[in-house]
Amino acid sequence: MKKAEQREDLRGKALKAKDLVAYDKGAVVSRTIIEKKAGTVTIFSFDKGQGLSEHTAPFDAMVEILDGEAEIIISGKPNKVKAGKFIIMPANKPHALKAVKRFKMALIMIRS
Repeated sequence: MKKAEQREDLRGKALKAKDLVAYDKGAVVSRTIIEKKAGTVTIFSFDKGQGLSEHTAPFDAMVEILDGEAEIIISGKPNKVKAGKFIIMPANKPHALKAVKRFKMALIMIRS
């Protein structure tokens, strides 16, 4: 996974989340927008065929698809999620993501 180049402070600016990371051929790119003790907000781009292998997290996480389409598997159940839709991945349940088409997403994790 590649980290996007960090730019200027984004606070107090109206932005399009999907413009904060670019697609990179054959890669997953991420950019952390907020990182606090209580949680994080990270924007990702996935080239077609890329993904994140199955894993669990100790807290709920929300994924909003900003562009394209993803397959998000939660506890073995596949979900096709397109731009403009979101899904909540429950804490302690195995989940994985795969790019059906290249896609961008916002991952919002709240720890408490």
